Amino acid sequence: MADKRPQRGATLNGESRRFNLPEREADGDWLDDREGLDGAPPRLRTSVTVERPRTIISRNSSPDIPFDRSINPYRGCEHGCIYCFARPTHAFHDLSPGLDFESKLFAKPDAPALLRAELAKRGYVAQPIAFGTNTDPYQPIEREWRITRGCIAVLAETNHPLTVTTKSDRVVHDLDLIAPMAAKGLAAVAISITSLDPKIAMTVEPRAPAPTRRLAAVRALVAAGVPTHVSIAPVIPAITDHEIEHLVERAAEAGARSISFIPVRLPWEVAPLFKAWLDTHFPDRAGKVMATIASIRQGRENDPGFFSRMRGSGPWADLLRTRFHIACRKHGMNQERMVLRSDLFRPPPGPQGDLFG
Repeated sequence: MADKRPQRGATLNGESRRFNLPEREADGDWLDDREGLDGAPPRLRTSVTVERPRTIISRNSSPDIPFDRSINPYRGCEHGCIYCFARPTHAFHDLSPGLDFESKLFAKPDAPALLRAELAKRGYVAQPIAFGTNTDPYQPIEREWRITRGCIAVLAETNHPLTVTTKSDRVVHDLDLIAPMAAKGLAAVAISITSLDPKIAMTVEPRAPAPTRRLAAVRALVAAGVPTHVSIAPVIPAITDHEIEHLVERAAEAGARSISFIPVRLPWEVAPLFKAWLDTHFPDRAGKVMATIASIRQGRENDPGFFSRMRGSGPWADLLRTRFHIACRKHGMNQERMVLRSDLFRPPPGPQGDLFG
């Protein structure tokens, strides 16, 4: 059985077979060593490395994703969600998708300036930019770095549409920017809530805000006039699936316009990390969880196919969808589609200034 780490999600620094990355012991300083003298695993410190990319807007052409561009102000995520599909990206940096992913972070402080430059390029055509597609833009280090806020300020200035997906109530700190954009039809926010049980939430997503705080964020966003969506992502069989009706009900009570869910996905290195986490925290049902996941992923631990990766297949997935749709009808959810405007965009002045404005 792997070790439980205080306030961390992964129980180990898993191996990456794709890039010949050996299993690593997480680095610790002398304070970590002191904390571990009683036999407990040392408490990991979070480190942040500055990254200097040349561009900041990422593009995709996936047919099952409703956006074609995104911004990720950070790499890695301190929330430590064990199921996070972005964990394997840390292997590209010769770091583990396990504990390294949630303790060795990268920040991109040049992101607002890079964004301004890209929006000023001749021929740029505005479409909504998505934040929170890989790692959370409002993870704890945003408090000091404020890179997400800087990017949103650029988009607000240029009337460029955006969407935000986050597990953090910190998004309400930027309502002074987001609410005026929403009033113009330029902004929408999705709050991800996996469980309403504080103990389960703390185990699955150890450094994300409590479910009650996320529901409070939904209410605050709605009160400020921001179109707000709730994402139940992911649903974990035998751990959180029993909560789906209650989650729909609470989201509706908080004023969310819409709600969606995604069955848990276990791509690449996420699968062994997730199984080690199950063995540590839920040994009584680990086999049942993995058997059910296999039943909705065509006998595998992960199904990477477009569309099916977001829905799952088979009797269990069908039953979950039926329960979800019944709950949505009961509470009047998903009756309208949120559409953002792109016609208000005005590019920022280039390096020479707006010579013809």
